[in-house]
Amino acid sequence: MKKWMWVVAICTLLPSVSVAKDCPAEVAEAEQGIKIHSELMVIGLNCQHMTPRGWKNFYQQYREITTKNQNLFAGYEKTLIGYYGQQGGNAESKLNDLRTRMANQVSTDAAKMRPDIFCATFAPRIPKVAQMSQSQLREWAASTRGASSCR
Repeated sequence: MKKWMWVVAICTLLPSVSVAKDCPAEVAEAEQGIKIHSELMVIGLNCQHMTPRGWKNFYQQYREITTKNQNLFAGYEKTLIGYYGQQGGNAESKLNDLRTRMANQVSTDAAKMRPDIFCATFAPRIPKVAQMSQSQLREWAASTRGASSCR
């Protein structure tokens, strides 16, 4: 029970809206997983110089999260490329567009805030995610239903 309470608490970090009804669950999870990864990248880059004394650099932690979960993120990309390929057009280009849109959205939100406020608000996500297992990260992505590109 304690594990689920912790996962639910972490899941509240990302805003939620309903996903398209015809979006396969694995595609919705993959999109959310890529969104989480993109948000962590922007946070790590923007806050790396504001890492508190005694903490590991936020961008370095992001890179370690990426390495630790590289198979998961690669699987999410493969899922999305497969889905986009079925929809027609250049699947890799669609994936790159999705990543760019997600990163730009977080960057825009960051630009609206003072850097110290943005980092104080969002940087603690990085050490929390760094402590998550791959299965906890998957549970988070699967349970966080955000806007989807599924049509």
